[in-house]
Amino acid sequence: MAPSLNKPSLVTKHVNGLNPSPFTLSNSTLKVNGHVILSEVPENITLTPCTYDTRTTGCFLGFRAPSPNSRHVAPLGVLKNINFTSIFRFKVWWTTLWTGSNGRDLETETQFLLLQSSPSPGPNPRPYVLLLPIIEGPFRASLQPGPDDNISVCVESGSSHVTASSYDSVVYAHSGESPFALVKEAMRVVRAHLRTFNLLEDKTVPGIADKFGWCTWDAFYLTVHPEGVKEGVKGLVDGGCPPGFVLIDDGWQCISHDADPEKEGMNQTVAGEQMPCRLMSYEENYKFRGYGNGEGLKGFVRDLKEGFGTVEYVYVWHALCGYWGGVRPGVAEAALERPRLSEGLKGTMQDLAVDKIVENGVGVVPPERVGEMYERLHAHLHSAGIDGVKVDVIHLLEMVCEKYGGRVDMSKAYYKALTASVRKHFKGNGVIASMEHCNDFMLLGTESITLGRVGDDFWCTDPYGDPNGTFWLQGCHMVHCAYNSLWMGNFIHPDWDMFQSTHPCATFHAASRAISGGPIYISDTVGNHNFELLKTLVLPDGSILRCEHYALPTRDCLFADPLHDGKTMLKIWNLNKYTGVLGVFNCQGGGWFREIRSNKCAAEFSHRVSTKTNPKDIEWDSGKNPISIEGVQLFALYFSQAKKLILSEPSDSEEISLEPFNFELITVFPVTVLPGKSLKFAPIGLVNMLNTGGAVQSLAFDEAQNLVEVGVRGTGEMRVYASETPSTCRIDGKEVDFEYEGSMVKIQVPWAGSSKLSTVQYIF
Repeated sequence: MAPSLNKPSLVTKHVNGLNPSPFTLSNSTLKVNGHVILSEVPENITLTPCTYDTRTTGCFLGFRAPSPNSRHVAPLGVLKNINFTSIFRFKVWWTTLWTGSNGRDLETETQFLLLQSSPSPGPNPRPYVLLLPIIEGPFRASLQPGPDDNISVCVESGSSHVTASSYDSVVYAHSGESPFALVKEAMRVVRAHLRTFNLLEDKTVPGIADKFGWCTWDAFYLTVHPEGVKEGVKGLVDGGCPPGFVLIDDGWQCISHDADPEKEGMNQTVAGEQMPCRLMSYEENYKFRGYGNGEGLKGFVRDLKEGFGTVEYVYVWHALCGYWGGVRPGVAEAALERPRLSEGLKGTMQDLAVDKIVENGVGVVPPERVGEMYERLHAHLHSAGIDGVKVDVIHLLEMVCEKYGGRVDMSKAYYKALTASVRKHFKGNGVIASMEHCNDFMLLGTESITLGRVGDDFWCTDPYGDPNGTFWLQGCHMVHCAYNSLWMGNFIHPDWDMFQSTHPCATFHAASRAISGGPIYISDTVGNHNFELLKTLVLPDGSILRCEHYALPTRDCLFADPLHDGKTMLKIWNLNKYTGVLGVFNCQGGGWFREIRSNKCAAEFSHRVSTKTNPKDIEWDSGKNPISIEGVQLFALYFSQAKKLILSEPSDSEEISLEPFNFELITVFPVTVLPGKSLKFAPIGLVNMLNTGGAVQSLAFDEAQNLVEVGVRGTGEMRVYASETPSTCRIDGKEVDFEYEGSMVKIQVPWAGSSKLSTVQYIF
């Protein structure tokens, strides 16, 4: 259970002249540890130092405006020649990476701004600095470029009825020596300050994260039907990749089209044209209602779970407001509202879905009645055996909040109602959040929700018709997910979205999903699968080898552009129980172009790229189960694609060169030296699985017996590094054949079952 939000705040604001924080504001200059961060700071900007739990210090920035308004843009000061990485909304629903070094380089609707530390060490180096726009009262903040290299803060309520002129804490500033620790510390302070959300570290990830899944979207779009779903699951089971969860996407609900509002009409629309459709009933539509002689959705879910023993979870899709067009007026007191884009949203990429929503309006359930909507919808789903919901089209409220108290108050009401219903019917965490990339949701909607999409949709082709989009859009997807996780991973466990196993870049996607730390699910059409690839991800019981943490960019590419600078490789790291893992991806070839306010192909940057890797690219001290490398003198690195083993000292680097949309996964493990024998040993894992090291679940050394015991989850070729040949190898007490080649011991491990590890012993 997530902690209560009603505890007293542990944040102390110092308004009496005391300043324990490293930030100072004097002579129109904002400094950290004496280093200038912003110059020419206007006189109306305020700084309030704060202390969290008596140890962690930072400060809040605010401002005073001449008169009350529902929207203000206030310059904070000039940023010059400090490299930054940022997260901004390039679409209404989605955010991505943007880098620069001056205030003019910033993008509108920036949600997260991290400034690089001093490039060279010194007695008093400039630390990393995070500037995080947050919420104050009924106002929500974002950052944007201002005139003459100013960074400006934009605060807006979303309603002309909600105005103010004075703000004390619309931006939180924090500093630190590690960019990863800094972000986590800052989020803890903001959580204690706002008391409107819970951190991921205090919540439990839903069970679907450990299962292989299948989503119906690309298989059926809106034509999804019970027999088709059963046929799809059967095909995966027969191919040896049984799903552990099934997501029934859009197409199961009872909706009507504006052209014929009284008639149930899922067959009156097609994918991409659903916006004039609105929810007219909380029950399933006729396709599912008629299943099994009227047993409906309940009978279908029962048969799916009983007929395919690995299917443990069945989720269904719905929009935050019920459906794309909301709820049919007359149901739950819904009223048709005309969406209005804020100035910031007008600068985002054109989105056909947004255009159609604005054109057709949204049937909005009043905030005081939305609890009833979620209760009736979720109670019905729960009674039918549904285990959770994918809640989509989340960032819609800010467009329709004019007469409902503004974006913050309306969001609070909706998220409070959603949270209560999810806690009652889906164990509090049975949700995949989607189209939710904005700080309103992160700061107000994550009290209980624990899993969420961190990238734009997987686009198998470019919806705008660029044939090269089949490739460059995949690199964009990787970068969205990796960098967004730096921010969002503090609130929700990152979900890198589904993909198709037969796509030209399927292996590229599979490699990233394997080490993402999130769920792995596909959207293959029925019977159209690459089982050879899927078996590198999926175990025979429908589970996966999931990393212990969530994937993040390495420090050396945090402030670079892995999409269209022609030289930077995307490098991500994660941790397994006993090993680290590095993923290296050449994503160059397309991305955001601010001049046209859109993503596009950049073929001139799509070429072979090189980078260097080092064991210390991995943040070994991260997560709930950090791995100690203190005193480690040697690491073993296994390259999954090159199928080679390299021994590396902590200071050594290995160069990797990759063609566009190619990758390498490197399992990294500290080498243990057994005293007395000088035997060097390190487990590698199952080399037939993309997350090779995830198979190693236990490790024990018996020096008296000259024995190493490894608990292995999964089946296939197990490899370990050993500096000498073992005399005997055993699996579950029985001697087995093995090979010793290139300092690696190779053993074939059979499937031991869902709840059992194979115990592999190496006797020297």
